Amino acid sequence: MPHVVVEYSANLRLRADMPRLLRTVHDAALATGVFPRGGTRTRAEERTDYLIADGHPDNAFVHVTLRIGHGRDLDTRRQAGQRVFDALCAELEPVLASSPLAISFEVQEIDPDLSFKRNTVHEHVAAREAAGHRTA
Repeated sequence: MPHVVVEYSANLRLRADMPRLLRTVHDAALATGVFPRGGTRTRAEERTDYLIADGHPDNAFVHVTLRIGHGRDLDTRRQAGQRVFDALCAELEPVLASSPLAISFEVQEIDPDLSFKRNTVHEHVAAREAAGHRTA
């Protein structure tokens, strides 16, 4: 964990570098020191059908959900979330300054009793790091 899901209106693609935005929030999550590299997954979901506020076509949105494993105290969750949110807002500052944009962010804990996993990524990441190869 975490799973970082970036949901955004399709009209934002023309105003923001979405691959760079994904890298920014991914790196910010890792930089918290709270989450394991091998468990961090970041992905985007572009929305083509949406209405925002008065329905003007210039209105855009980004909503980021940071889904994390259960068990961290509130202060740790809040600090990690704030760090990722700050990085998200900084990356989108030029868009905010020039057009209508709504940014929202939410941290959600995953119920451990209802979360099922099978993962070999941790082993491969550890092996690459031990060999001096690090990509993210």
